[in-house]
Amino acid sequence: MAHSTFLVAAAQMTSTADRARNLGTALRLVNEAANLGAKLVGLPENFAFMGRDDDRIAGAETLEGPTIAALREVARQRRVHVLAGSIAEKVDEPGKTANTTVLVSDEGAVVASYRKIHLFDVAIPDGARYTESETVAPGDRTVVAPTALGRVGLSVCYDLRFPELYRRLSAEHADILCIPAAFTLYTGKDHWEVLLRARAIENLAYVLAPAQVGRHSANRVTFGNAMVVDPWGVVLARCADVEGVCVAPVSHGRLEQVRRELPSLEHRKIK
Repeated sequence: MAHSTFLVAAAQMTSTADRARNLGTALRLVNEAANLGAKLVGLPENFAFMGRDDDRIAGAETLEGPTIAALREVARQRRVHVLAGSIAEKVDEPGKTANTTVLVSDEGAVVASYRKIHLFDVAIPDGARYTESETVAPGDRTVVAPTALGRVGLSVCYDLRFPELYRRLSAEHADILCIPAAFTLYTGKDHWEVLLRARAIENLAYVLAPAQVGRHSANRVTFGNAMVVDPWGVVLARCADVEGVCVAPVSHGRLEQVRRELPSLEHRKIK
């Protein structure tokens, strides 16, 4: 293992329909985290654009597009791994994009990408209705990427509610579970931290959870509380209710200790 102990950063943003501002904020937060010593920086879901579906589709990019290119450059310059929380990726299906998270190495190379599998089709009791599947094509494969920092499992937002996905990532020996999100205020206040800590505990892995926060438009408010959770379920760091980063250590020694002291993954009977 090249890095037995290192810092990770969870970024928190209030993205809007202003793509230039969003990318500028993302680059600023990556630099801020790098200045604090982070070796892996996670950006939230939809960091590059939060606005009307038709505008998102019209502005969709490939993984070779300008958004990922900018993150590859800052990753290379600052020698940090960057999790591009999610972008609207072009797909062949008309009228749709993929909701894709991208992992960039500290050499500026795209090492993995994952398309969100579980799409948010929910009528929230606060009156909001979300129909992600109308304009987003779901992914169909799980992804765990080997890196110099350990094995990194990828997921996006609503995936968090489906523990079987994380069991699959655990079976593929994930050390860090990345969960970039844009949780609604209504659900986040009761569910976000509980679910993150549960995924960490039941899979004996670190959780890196970047998040959207605050008011993005007249009818969209997100919960925030970007955080880092250790494999014992302890919240190591949490962002305040503004754009910024929180930083915490990841220790492979601690990971091995928890897995040794409470070897629940070895005791599974139902697979």
